[in-house]
Amino acid sequence: MARILFTDDDPDRTVRIVPSLRQRGFEVSKVDDESAVVAWAPFADVVVLDLDLPALNGYEACRRIRAACGVPIIGTAEHDSDLERVLGLCSGLSAFLPKPFDDRQLLQRIHSAVGRGGPRPDEIAYGPLRITPQSREVRVGERQVELTRKEFDLLHLLAAEPGRVFTRREIMYVVWNDEWARSSRTIDTHVSSLRGKLGMASVVHTVRGVGFRIGLAEQLRSWSVSA
Repeated sequence: MARILFTDDDPDRTVRIVPSLRQRGFEVSKVDDESAVVAWAPFADVVVLDLDLPALNGYEACRRIRAACGVPIIGTAEHDSDLERVLGLCSGLSAFLPKPFDDRQLLQRIHSAVGRGGPRPDEIAYGPLRITPQSREVRVGERQVELTRKEFDLLHLLAAEPGRVFTRREIMYVVWNDEWARSSRTIDTHVSSLRGKLGMASVVHTVRGVGFRIGLAEQLRSWSVSA
């Protein structure tokens, strides 16, 4: 029997969904505050985390859960925006479900999460580049690369969605928590440092007038470990 830790800010939705999940054989525990969510998450098989709860900093709770364990986390929120999804991804969400949602949509996410047995790959790999989010380690072949906290956050953000170009504003908001920064030199400096430490200029690609993305997979696959 899968154990589900459930949070939601809508009493009507809770009254409808919790009994429905129990009827389907799930063991459901409802909690409403951050400390309880973080404390009980390691004992659950899936966490349904409401990112809009007033008494719960959803993204911070997600980061704390992810630091403690690898339980799949399904985040729910009113606003289905690219920025919400990026913030969720960087915080450790396994899946994002916009509100309002019904029993069927939530069940699909739960079955998918339980079937995967985890929130995301333990390691993000591009050729010899290996990124381990939970331990915040980066390796190039057998060489461990020491990155600053912001360098790691920037690399992880880009690598987690390889097909996406992140705007400078998105990067400043997610990595530096600064949506209105006028100067882009901070990003450029960190990109330059990443390229130097990892040993390949194409690991981060600049999209002129837009932002940055992780380097092309083909380029990284052919990247020599001795580079």
